[in-house]
Amino acid sequence: MTPDHQPPQIPDLDLIRPIGEGGFGQVWLGVNRTTGQPRAVKLIPRKRSGSKDPAGREIISLTRLEANVRCRHPNLLVIHHVGQTAEHLFYVMDLADDASGRPGSADADYLPATLRSRLESGPIVAAECVRCARQLLAALACLHEAGMVHRDVKPANCVFVGGELRLADFGLLTESDVETSRLGTQPYMPPDGCMDVRADVYAAGLVIYEMYTGQPPERFPSLGEAAQPVADDPALAALNRLVLRACDPDPQKRFRDAGEMLADLESAETPTATRPKVAAVRRSLLAIAAVAVVACALGIVFWPRQVPLVDVNFITRPYEATILLDGQPLLDQDGEPYRTPCTVPGLPARVHQVSFQLEGLAELPVGDIDFRETREIVARWPGRQ
Repeated sequence: MTPDHQPPQIPDLDLIRPIGEGGFGQVWLGVNRTTGQPRAVKLIPRKRSGSKDPAGREIISLTRLEANVRCRHPNLLVIHHVGQTAEHLFYVMDLADDASGRPGSADADYLPATLRSRLESGPIVAAECVRCARQLLAALACLHEAGMVHRDVKPANCVFVGGELRLADFGLLTESDVETSRLGTQPYMPPDGCMDVRADVYAAGLVIYEMYTGQPPERFPSLGEAAQPVADDPALAALNRLVLRACDPDPQKRFRDAGEMLADLESAETPTATRPKVAAVRRSLLAIAAVAVVACALGIVFWPRQVPLVDVNFITRPYEATILLDGQPLLDQDGEPYRTPCTVPGLPARVHQVSFQLEGLAELPVGDIDFRETREIVARWPGRQ
C-alpha cells in the first residue's frame, strides 16, 4: 500500500491489504488493535458512480441473515460485527486459513484458503470431495430451513477455517418466498433463470462437479479425464449421480432444497457395497469375450478376446437418453439401460457404431466411433437445449 493509497479507516481495526474482490466490495486483511487478532473485513462503498447507495443491498441481506438464522452453523462463516463509516459499510469475519494449510495470519505472504484456490491444483480426492460436499450442503440446508436463498454459491465463496469448509458472502441473500431477481454469478446460475432454493441446489451441484473433475462449470456434464476415476470409485460415482440430479435443466427434477440433497448424499451406498457392480460389468464383458470363438462358429459376432477394455463417457442434451452400441442398448449388470450422462466401464477399445434413443424423439445416430481414440461422446438433438 503506497502512501498515496492509504487503507480505509475502520473503528478498532487496522486494515493491511485487500485479499479478495466481490461484485459489491473488497475483502481486506485486518488486525484488531486491542487483541491483535487477524480478521477478514469486507468493505462496501456507501456511494459509487451511478449508484446512490451500493451498500444498501448488503445491509438488507445481512439484516435478513441476522433475523432468520438465529443460531450459528459450523459451516457458515461467522460475522462478528457489522458497522458503518461515512464512506463504507463493513463487517468483520473469521479469517480463512492460509492457502498453505497454516492458520490465517497477518503475515506478508498470507493467501486465503478458498475452494477456488484449492481447485487450481486439480480435482480433489474422493474422500475430501465427499467431506466438502457434505459441509457445503449442511450450510445451505441451514439457510434453506430458515427460509433463505444464498444466490451466489461458488468455489470463491467457500473458505476453509480450521480445515472446515464454510460458506461465505451473504450479499445476495434473500427470502425464499419472495420474487427473486436474476442476480448471481453467471456460470453457476440455472438455465431457467429462477434464482430460488433450487438455484442454490443447481449451483452446489456445479461446485461439487468441479471438486471431483477439476473442470469449470461450463464443461458440465463432461467428465473429461475424471471419467475413469468416476467409473472406478463408488464414492465419486455416487457424487456424480447426486450432481446430475442437482443440475437437471428441469428445476422440478432437482432436489427441492439442500436438505433433501444432503439426505441423499448421506444415504448413498457405501463404497464396499457398490464396488462389485463395476467389477461385475468387467467380468461379464470378459466372459463374453472368452466364448468368442464358439460364437463365431455359430455365425454370431462378438468382441475379440484380445481387445483391451476402456471406460467411455456418454453425454447428450437432453439427458436420460439410452445408448445404443452396434445397434444394441448398453445394459448394466441388473439389465437396466445406461442413461446419459454416464460413464460406462469396460467397453472394447475398437470401432463401434453409436447412437442414442430418447422417448418422443427420433433416434440420434452419431456414427462410427473408435474407442481407442475417443473416450467421451457428446451429442445433441437438433433444436434441443
